[in-house]
Amino acid sequence: MSSFKQESGEALRFLLGFLKWVLIALFTGTLGGLVGSAFHLSVSHATAFRTAHPWMLYMLPCAGLCIGLIYHLFHTENKNTNTIIDSIQLGERVPLALVPTIYLSTALTHLCGGSAGREGAALQIGGSLGNFTGRLFRLDEKDMRIATLSGMSAVFAALFGTPLTATVFALEVISVGVLYYSAFVPCLVAALTALQIAALFGIAPEHFVLAACPVHWAMVLRVAGLAVLCSVLSILFCLAMHQTDHLLRRLIPNDFLRVVVGGCVIAALTLVLGTTEFNGAGMDVITRAIEDGAARPDAFFWKLVFTAVTLGSGYKGGEVVPCFFVGATFGCVAGALLGIPAGFAAAIGLVCVFCGAVNCPLASILLSVELFGSEALLYFALACGIAYMLSGYFGLYSSQKIMYSKLKAEFINIHAR
Repeated sequence: MSSFKQESGEALRFLLGFLKWVLIALFTGTLGGLVGSAFHLSVSHATAFRTAHPWMLYMLPCAGLCIGLIYHLFHTENKNTNTIIDSIQLGERVPLALVPTIYLSTALTHLCGGSAGREGAALQIGGSLGNFTGRLFRLDEKDMRIATLSGMSAVFAALFGTPLTATVFALEVISVGVLYYSAFVPCLVAALTALQIAALFGIAPEHFVLAACPVHWAMVLRVAGLAVLCSVLSILFCLAMHQTDHLLRRLIPNDFLRVVVGGCVIAALTLVLGTTEFNGAGMDVITRAIEDGAARPDAFFWKLVFTAVTLGSGYKGGEVVPCFFVGATFGCVAGALLGIPAGFAAAIGLVCVFCGAVNCPLASILLSVELFGSEALLYFALACGIAYMLSGYFGLYSSQKIMYSKLKAEFINIHAR
């Protein structure tokens, strides 16, 4: 009898815990979906306005000053995606003021032609909202971590329309080698809820039309070769992001002067190259590389330069969509030289460089399925595995922890470089 009572009590505890997290995740997903949808529409309108009015590029230095002023007024200087990762690892509080600051500053960056993505804002907005939800529901320190992860998943899903990737990415990116399985259901429910909210605003999920190749040993070897090259490129991408930031901070210590100089450099480079395809996120270039198999041979290099200068000088956004751009355009060109259809190689390059830069192989494989379908899953899995191993311990987020060696079953617990 006592055993039955004990088992019944245990079952009730799990049921109540499940219901608690579903309710919290529904709230977080709704909040994240609303804010994420508004942010998506704001960035889209900002991009459309800049495209229709090319002279907005000359306002980039002024936009930089506004961004610096916004962060100064809200006292959120030096708050970024690493702040969210630290809050989960250390149980620290995330200021809610990070939501309006990253929202406005990213929109300004896109409005005036800075080269940046959206996921940095997604993770920061989502993490802040999740942390706020945790405080609202008076969660303890351990549950606060799950609430923060749920917020990250929600806004990521609302922006990109990839709920599975959003869920696993949030679980995987914090501590590579350790997954917080207790956060899986909350993150997935929050992501699916946010996805539905985004759909109500007419925001369609990202998806590409891809002509996949049948599995053949010769193509397997070619894809493996491309993955090796993309692994090296992912390291170069991470080094460029970090070293440009350090270099500009050392050369120009004043935040306001640095962002003005960076804006002038971006404007000058745009005029010299005679194209605006490296400004903004560049989703149209990514689409063209994958669906049409067309890209400039030097597109990946210039996008890397534009993004490193933009983010290193103080503009806001994210590195992941530029990472997609670099990988897709490089894959399109290099893959064709290796005998891989250009569009298919662009898709492989996109996923490979992303995987090597963020150290998230499972999320990267799921990303390939949600963006391109499952027909070429074996190729993408192979490429992600190679990119994960050969990218070493480099990463976009310096607060990310690599818990286990990539070469053997050994606990190392180091920060990404």
